[in-house]
Amino acid sequence: MKLSMRWISLRLRLMLVFALVALAAAVSASAIAYWLNRDAVLTRTQDAALDDFRKSLQDNTGSLPLNPTCQELQAAADRMAATSQKYEVLLMGTSGSGCAAPSDRDLFTLRVVPASLRAAVERERRIDDSNRYAYHLYWQRITFGGKPYLVGGAKVIGGGPTGYLLKSLENERADLNSLAWSLGIATGLALIGSALLAQAAASTVLRPVQRLGDAARRLGEGKLDTRLQVSGTDELADLSRTFNRTAESLEKRVEELSAREASSRRFVADMSHELRTPLTAITAVTEVLEDEADNLDPMIAPAVQLVVSETRRLNDLVENLMEVTRFDAGTARLVLDDVDVADQVTACIDARAWLDAVELDAERGNVVRLDPRRLDVILANLVGNALKHGGSPVRVSVRTVDDSLRIDVRDHGPGIPEDVLPHVFDRFYKASASRPRSEGSGLGLSIALENAHIHGGEITAANSPEGGAVFTLTLPRDASRLTDEAEEGGK
Repeated sequence: MKLSMRWISLRLRLMLVFALVALAAAVSASAIAYWLNRDAVLTRTQDAALDDFRKSLQDNTGSLPLNPTCQELQAAADRMAATSQKYEVLLMGTSGSGCAAPSDRDLFTLRVVPASLRAAVERERRIDDSNRYAYHLYWQRITFGGKPYLVGGAKVIGGGPTGYLLKSLENERADLNSLAWSLGIATGLALIGSALLAQAAASTVLRPVQRLGDAARRLGEGKLDTRLQVSGTDELADLSRTFNRTAESLEKRVEELSAREASSRRFVADMSHELRTPLTAITAVTEVLEDEADNLDPMIAPAVQLVVSETRRLNDLVENLMEVTRFDAGTARLVLDDVDVADQVTACIDARAWLDAVELDAERGNVVRLDPRRLDVILANLVGNALKHGGSPVRVSVRTVDDSLRIDVRDHGPGIPEDVLPHVFDRFYKASASRPRSEGSGLGLSIALENAHIHGGEITAANSPEGGAVFTLTLPRDASRLTDEAEEGGK
């Protein structure tokens, strides 16, 4: 599921990048097109209106007297407003007359004209080489009553009236809004097209990557014969070829290691099996010598006792090696039975004469379904290890937590060094390199852990805050499910 989410996330990222690039490009192109068209439309409209106004002002006021009457100004304003440019006109009489003649008295009055524009129109400029006229035509775009307008004004040179125009830009705004909607729709279509293109591109790119991921997952599951079909010469094809070469090399290496491991297991199993026959004879002889130890020469008795103890130690080592070999070969099986945990722990301690050195905290009647022989092996190794390396008293506590059995084995020794804790369950591990030979084989805790694992349990090692080491065994209260699964797997 996690792998699938990664592909979806990568697909979405690719589509998002495509969409953002397409959106940026479409918006940029639409914005540029809109502003260019807007400038062109407004410039064309205002230039046409201002040129017509300039010419109409000159034609209609040139024949007026120096101080025209209001009726004369009104007639001139009406004539100027009747042009094809469809703008309103306001003519102002010369200073002192106070006459204002609008072509539309309800719409166009002097208060509509911005003060800054009126000031610019009335300002007289000095005539020089760079300026041939004392007065100029000025214009400004405004919004009045929620609608856009073009306002312009000029003063007739030679003492004539001042004229203003008011040109509605409502049609141009409607055209520009229509253009904006068209560009927006085009942008949306471009975005949809880019999403479809991104989907196609993502599928094209991610399909081989997904196949590579599936192959890597199968390879991780142990299917070392997994290979990819390679076509093309692009980077993904090179990656697929590299994967195939890596998988082939890994398969060969694993085969070599498996062969070596199988050979090693066979060697250990054969050696252990071959040692059992002479060990049986040697053990019988050592038992006879031990029985006759009191009758032996005092000079010979220590040597005989050493032979007896070392023979037992070698016998234990061979048995442990054979047990380890069965675990490695996967042939170890559980033989389940109903076990009273308190009785099992007591029997284990009593059989090894540890009753005086071990404190048991367990309730009678706590019955679980486990392999009693393997549970005895686990307990013997944990308690024996605690007595050997930690010191008595060793406390064994038995608790049940939900469907699990928990057994804590705590000693009162110095504890386990921090650098040793990660390795206490390693085979043949010695805490001190200066003492490579000890009474134990270095396999006890490893075998205990393997017996816990075969039950579906676990063993952990830690140091108690009050001092000493604590080994915690956790097992299921009923291991029947594991045996059922093993039988089904065998079928």
